[in-house]
Amino acid sequence: MLEQTFYGNTIHQWIISVLIILGAFVLNKGFVLLNKHVIHKITSKTKNRLDDILFQMLEAPVLLGIALGAIWIATSRLELDRSLDMFLFRAYQILIVINITWFAVRLVNSLIEEYLAPIANDPNNKRIDNNFLPIIRRSLLGIIWAIGIVMALNNAGFNVGTLIASLGIGGLAFALAAQDTIKNIFGGITIFSDRPFRIGDRIKVDGFDGIIEDIGIRSTRLRTMDRCLVTIPNFKLVEASVENVSEEPMRRVLSKIGLTYDTTPEKMNQALEILKNMPKTVAGIDSKDIFVYFSDFADYSMIITFIYFIKKKSDIPETISQVNLAVLSAFNKAGLQFAFPTQTLHLKADEKLPFVATEENQK
Repeated sequence: MLEQTFYGNTIHQWIISVLIILGAFVLNKGFVLLNKHVIHKITSKTKNRLDDILFQMLEAPVLLGIALGAIWIATSRLELDRSLDMFLFRAYQILIVINITWFAVRLVNSLIEEYLAPIANDPNNKRIDNNFLPIIRRSLLGIIWAIGIVMALNNAGFNVGTLIASLGIGGLAFALAAQDTIKNIFGGITIFSDRPFRIGDRIKVDGFDGIIEDIGIRSTRLRTMDRCLVTIPNFKLVEASVENVSEEPMRRVLSKIGLTYDTTPEKMNQALEILKNMPKTVAGIDSKDIFVYFSDFADYSMIITFIYFIKKKSDIPETISQVNLAVLSAFNKAGLQFAFPTQTLHLKADEKLPFVATEENQK
């Protein structure tokens, strides 16, 4: 019975091929147990994590490689149709290279997670941006997969040179059609590498003032002070002048205070002293950088220029409000009068107002 022919091979040959494949599964099970109970215990005793990562990422590709090898041995000893045999040979060549590429991708991905991700997530890190890490990962993995696929097709007998040339012509046409998208992608890479701002920073650009919510590879989303969401292409951000408000060490505030013209020099000096001592009244003001001077004789007031800086951690609107209330209270207490637009008309004793005829004076 074992010598009976079935699809060009005896039942005995089919049984041996099936046993080879089943033996591969048994071998895989043994390798898993060996890696778990022996190799893992040895690598866990070492100081670095590199050997642990290497054997952990190597396990699945090795299991697949054993299975592919068993299938190849089992099918190669059978008498199969020539076209089927050629198909299996090419498929085997492709799968072997893909398996090696898969191992390389798993290894690189694990190394990024182990060594680069902790650095990127560190708030004190200034070398790798957390938003730039996915681009690094995708770029490296994409390059490895591209190389692996090209090698697999080349080993399988395909004319890779012609394929690459065709892709090059198509890629050129695609690049011309999508040049704005490519500009945005390179703009996103520039933002991630230069890091002019991060997610959560408040910036001012092209008339927009808001907080960065997301930095993508093509565009950046900004939530304005009016709670509107604005999407800005990355290449515009790269070409524009961006003011990062969150990175300012202190907020500068310039205030013009007008006093009436009946203010005496003594009162003016008193007003200047009140403003110079303002850091003692309001805690949010920096005491080192404060400028107060009598700057102008305006049309209806004498102007005092008051420049002060609010500390970075202080509440800016609240500090400005406290300063204004303190100035108002101190000036009122000192009898200093704030000026407002007025006009005074002086008439000489012998000067008469021009007569204007109206219905009332005509009566």
